[in-house]
Amino acid sequence: MNTRIHPAIASGLLAILLTGCAVGPIYERPAIETPAAFKEASLTAAERQRWKEAQPADELSRGRWWAIFKDPALDALQEQAMQANQNLQAAAARVKQARAMQSGARAGRWPELTAGLGASRQRTSEAIQGAADAGDSATLWRAQTGLSYEVDLFGRVSSETDAASADAQRAQALYQSVLLALQADVAQTYFLARQLDAETLLYDRAISLRRQSLDLVETRFHEGGISELDVARARSELAVAHAVALDIERQRAAAEHGLALLLGQPPADFSLPQQSLSRVPVAIPAGLPSALLERRPDIAAAERALAAANARIGAAQAVLFPQLFLTGTFGLESSDLDDLLRWSSRSFLLGPLVGTALSLPIFDGGRRQAGVDRARARYEEAVALYRQSVLKAFGEVEDGLSALRLLGEQTTAQDIAVASAARAAELSKMQYEAGSISYLEVIDADRSVLQRQRAVVQLDGLRAHAAVQLIRAVGGGWEDL
Repeated sequence: MNTRIHPAIASGLLAILLTGCAVGPIYERPAIETPAAFKEASLTAAERQRWKEAQPADELSRGRWWAIFKDPALDALQEQAMQANQNLQAAAARVKQARAMQSGARAGRWPELTAGLGASRQRTSEAIQGAADAGDSATLWRAQTGLSYEVDLFGRVSSETDAASADAQRAQALYQSVLLALQADVAQTYFLARQLDAETLLYDRAISLRRQSLDLVETRFHEGGISELDVARARSELAVAHAVALDIERQRAAAEHGLALLLGQPPADFSLPQQSLSRVPVAIPAGLPSALLERRPDIAAAERALAAANARIGAAQAVLFPQLFLTGTFGLESSDLDDLLRWSSRSFLLGPLVGTALSLPIFDGGRRQAGVDRARARYEEAVALYRQSVLKAFGEVEDGLSALRLLGEQTTAQDIAVASAARAAELSKMQYEAGSISYLEVIDADRSVLQRQRAVVQLDGLRAHAAVQLIRAVGGGWEDL
């Protein structure tokens, strides 16, 4: 008995037989050389055992890491920034875009079903000899549904879906990176404003003391006890201190304006009350486990970009192989609208209207192979960027650790310098009043004290900045590690 297989059944059997023939490389995360310990950290033997190969884990909660500074004003600013910062909202919108593209790519796994209703009017040419309906006009009513589906023979659709999924995960990691950068910028700008407030207070006191000193010098000059040279020098020092104070005020205004922008506010509507910076007693753990580097969102983003590039190699390779499209329509058509819904008006079509269902590329001048080569090159670029992001992360942690250590030692030395300069200034005033030294030496001693005091304030600001930078370098807080 001669049994014939329906074309649609044959196409389905072919799709089943070719399922699992997906092409493209299997994704494996590139190997990264991880040091056993940070150069700038002192680890015990037990802490060294905690190290393991770093793997991105950007989904872990970073917590309210800025709470370690115990500053309610900073807490409030952080909450406001996370609610209103426009760059963060733009990053959130990019996440939505990536997820929408992911949904669009996943839709390719399913058939597309359409429906339509319409009419067409046709007139047969009178020039057709012997046609029974020559010169007649007719209206054809049609209602039909259409079905189209690309059989994913060699994994093109699956590869595109995997790439879109990796892109969505990358967008989420980049959002976390923007969030962490925003939190760090708010903290650092806040501490800068507090540092400038401390410098302003320092120079306000200096201006007040120098104004008093000028009054005393002018009194002694009028009494004939000193020359006008001492008066000129006193006035010069007062003017210099006032000029520096104005420059600090300018920097403080710029810091306040920058903070307003981070909070999503126009600078005209924002004002930060003045408050001197207190020395930040933050001890960042020196024995940082590698799990902290896993929390870096930029590393996670680079790794997800790498996975997407790998998936697109498979999508590019798949177009080198045959593609199978299943199409069909079923509907009703009639020249009379009243007869359109009759069963006898049914019609169907299996297979494409034009062309073939199964297409096999033979020659395209190398266009498809060029697409594969381009996808491989992009993957190689992504590998390099991923490895560079890891190296950058280790470098930033080393920088943060060394900065905190050296700034701490520098602050201790500078405290000693301030005390010594203050004692020298006190002695110089006593010697000047006794007439054993000139007023120039008194001015030099006072200037030295002011410079040393300002250096201490700036070091306190740098330490706060470095603490925030180190926390950012390790990807946020460390509460759960």
